[in-house]
Amino acid sequence: MAVPNDRKYSQTHEWFQTEGDTVTVGLTQFAADELTDITFVDLPEVGDQVEGGSHFGEVESVKATSELYCPVSGEVIEVNQRLEDEPELVNSDPFGEGWMIKIKCTDLGPLEKMLDGPAYDKMISET
Repeated sequence: MAVPNDRKYSQTHEWFQTEGDTVTVGLTQFAADELTDITFVDLPEVGDQVEGGSHFGEVESVKATSELYCPVSGEVIEVNQRLEDEPELVNSDPFGEGWMIKIKCTDLGPLEKMLDGPAYDKMISET
């Protein structure tokens, strides 16, 4: 599994890709594979505020329900509506079409403390 180097990663297996002050958030391939068949994704609405360090939604699979976390605060400006009817996109294309939300951030600083691609790859290879 290739871990893209153009984003940051959390130890709870979310990824964060920045473009200006906008951060796209998704779940990593490792997490999607561990959860197996994802059956439901619960995400915030456009206009909701995300509090850095708090959970913003949940992913349900045939194995478990997992909370989703984000290190940055900001306003949700876009939600991947396709996941409502096609939650399996998180399994089949987690780094692409399976993205979850986009946040307009007030402070990108917390992302500096997140793992880069090689560090995340090392972390998951040791589990």
